[in-house]
Amino acid sequence: MTTAAIDSGLFRRVLRRHAAAVVVVTAPGPVGFTATSFTSVSLDPPLVSFCVAKAASARPAISAAPAVAVHVLTADQEPVARIFATPGIDRFAAYERTGPWRTGPGGVPLLGAPLAVLICRVVKQVEAGDHVIVIAAPVHAEHHDDAEATPLVYHDGVYTGL
Repeated sequence: MTTAAIDSGLFRRVLRRHAAAVVVVTAPGPVGFTATSFTSVSLDPPLVSFCVAKAASARPAISAAPAVAVHVLTADQEPVARIFATPGIDRFAAYERTGPWRTGPGGVPLLGAPLAVLICRVVKQVEAGDHVIVIAAPVHAEHHDDAEATPLVYHDGVYTGL
């Protein structure tokens, strides 16, 4: 087996085959960004993680925040995912045209009607290549009342539902 890393183009093409839930991570500022790198890490103690690009405009605020909110988006919240993935705009001003947001515990911005939201205390940040892995402990959780609501998924370069 070779020890050389695979070509970045091939790596991107392979990862496009992986389906991932779409989340928006928010922090006081307010700042926020769309991510597909969200995952559970541990049940005991409860821990989750997500990645933020070192070059992302939201990274300084995310890195300095003692708490963040992770919003798991519903299949009908594709416009929200697109807003928080758009560089160079005031994402919260753009979001307010689709619905209100409110300030939650610790000043964390909370978006309206996600499938689920976790408010988390940031416990560790690990530099990894061109990203930072943020590990966080959920301190509050809510979920959508409609049991039929489904998540927004990103697969093969497009947003879709289940």
